[in-house]
Amino acid sequence: MVSGLEVRDAVVRYGPVTAVDGVSLSVEPGEVVALLGPSGSGKSSLLRAVAGLEPLAGGSVSWDAEDLAGVPVHKRAFVVMFQDGQLFPHLSVAGNVGYALARAPRARRERRVAELLELVGLAGYGRRPVTALSGGEAQRVALARSLAADPRLLLLDEPLSALDRGLREHLVGVLDETLRATGVPALYVTHDQDEAFAIADRVAVLARGAVLQLADPDTLWRTPASREVAEFLGYGPFLSAAEAATLGWPDAPPLVGVGPDGLVVAGDGVEVAVLQAQARRGGSELTVRLPSGEQARVRTPAIASHAHPPATLRVRLDPSACGELPGAGPAGGADSRES
Repeated sequence: MVSGLEVRDAVVRYGPVTAVDGVSLSVEPGEVVALLGPSGSGKSSLLRAVAGLEPLAGGSVSWDAEDLAGVPVHKRAFVVMFQDGQLFPHLSVAGNVGYALARAPRARRERRVAELLELVGLAGYGRRPVTALSGGEAQRVALARSLAADPRLLLLDEPLSALDRGLREHLVGVLDETLRATGVPALYVTHDQDEAFAIADRVAVLARGAVLQLADPDTLWRTPASREVAEFLGYGPFLSAAEAATLGWPDAPPLVGVGPDGLVVAGDGVEVAVLQAQARRGGSELTVRLPSGEQARVRTPAIASHAHPPATLRVRLDPSACGELPGAGPAGGADSRES
């Protein structure tokens, strides 16, 4: 018997538009699965279908092998946490967190609220009005309120996308620690690759309503299932084994995706022409032309002049920072898989 969430061949349509096209995946007890993809890939529509907020045009959603067709949203025991948190402005922090515990005895409710606020790093905030909170604090209150309902599955729809990057990175850590501490399984929608890799046990990459690859973060990064997945993850250019060999990787696989740090400056490397230089924090990013004719980027610790970049540079491939692709087929070919 399947334990936890199972989605089989799910289809969601909005009129003539198919937003989710035959998706199958599972979320096991205590597991966090991220739905990763660009806008319009179908990830939020899939989450809403799991919650019961959107009807399925095909397929099924089940929990512990029980089909949830016809089960209303409020009886699924799932909780959705949205981007804006949707806190009640007329209630205090404690009032928001304790909303789902309204029928519990007062002492038990207050104790549980205090536990949850401590868990999300807001101990002592109970009496504050939510209108006085920062964006990051508000999202932590929303997380505590979601957990107060004791959900059997937490559904998070871009919960950090409205925050600046520094705060997002901090709150990803808070979310990760909180979910691990409580053991609540979660389906986490995001377009941010760093978020997905930081928080998820497995990541599903979606495009055009379909899952292109579902794998743990390391497998997904090291061995993208297709060129389309690799391009979405930030790989490029793509080199044949022979082209990779000229750059110092003699036993390269048939198709190599050069990662953001896949090219390194090396005195024993191949000389390449520098086309452009852009200053970055702590160094520069140089655009170079490889022997294959492809353009690629190289990060260096020295600040290079945008107006007068160096004419040439010696570089080689770092295999540990490159992706191994299954062949030289076209982007989005039939080699997508679930790992």
